[in-house]
Amino acid sequence: MRILVVCGAGASSTFVALRIRQTAAARGLDLDVSAGSESDLPDALDGVDVLLVGPHLAPRFDEFTAQAERAGAGCSLLPATIFAARDGNEALDAALHALTG
Repeated sequence: MRILVVCGAGASSTFVALRIRQTAAARGLDLDVSAGSESDLPDALDGVDVLLVGPHLAPRFDEFTAQAERAGAGCSLLPATIFAARDGNEALDAALHALTG
């Protein structure tokens, strides 16, 4: 599964992506998790299974969801607590739910 985490500039999403990779490895999941900025979309969605959107981008979430759907990807808005999370459990669960939901 390929996951893309986006935020405004790409810095915060880098930390979230790292925590997701660590959590996925601990769960025995083989995932490709990358980070990007909102300006990378929709081009960065090629081959992505799930788009995770930073909570500060909530006003544009419908736009990101539409872009993800056109690319055949699931989409989930991350909770406001995501950048303070100590691990990637909440973000990984959001990605898995968006894939199956």
